[in-house]
Amino acid sequence: MRLVIARCQVDYAGRLTAHLPPARRLILVKADGSVSVHADDRAYKPLNWMSPPCSLTEREPVAEDALDQDWESVWEVTGKDGDSLRICLSDVELDSEHELGVDPGLVKDGVEAHLQELLAEHPETFGEGWTLVRREYPTAIGPVDLMCRTPDGAHVAIEVKRRGEIDGVEQLTRYLELLNRDPLLGEVRGIFAAQLIKPQARVLAGDRGIDCRLVDYDELRGMDDSEDRLF
Repeated sequence: MRLVIARCQVDYAGRLTAHLPPARRLILVKADGSVSVHADDRAYKPLNWMSPPCSLTEREPVAEDALDQDWESVWEVTGKDGDSLRICLSDVELDSEHELGVDPGLVKDGVEAHLQELLAEHPETFGEGWTLVRREYPTAIGPVDLMCRTPDGAHVAIEVKRRGEIDGVEQLTRYLELLNRDPLLGEVRGIFAAQLIKPQARVLAGDRGIDCRLVDYDELRGMDDSEDRLF
């Protein structure tokens, strides 16, 4: 991981355009190729970012980079769909690289782990005739919880959470980007499954083309008898 603290200006061009005026910010370049720009607020959410796969090129400033700002270098980040980030930097206070090694992944609590296990035993929860391909299906950045197959042979990656929030949607998005590069799988779609899904997570999932499914833990365990319900 590379950490850079510097004064920077950021311009995004793609499906829309966005501009961040000059200010001191933190830039993260991760081993998976992602680049994100952070302010000293907003918790974990970056001001702007480029998801992998993307390429980063560093170059000297030219006239179109607004040399009156005395930029020291310019980063050009290009995404797979042709969208781009141009980051102009000066007054670099920190530029360091760190090897974090292989991450063991998130250790789920008992309920979340058991929920994944139950859904693996009952893939028909997501649709009639669905079958399980594998639990903890491997990718280069960690395993996706469940890989299932629909009756027509399509693959579906399922991320299971007890509480569904934005970071879980981002996690599944990264998995799908990698899985969809595998020609043996064909087009892989995603399902975000949780006992509770936050409204913001639903909106982001919809924007990413990911389905959201609420799952009932007690019903999967066979403890929810419909005959005992008042409604």
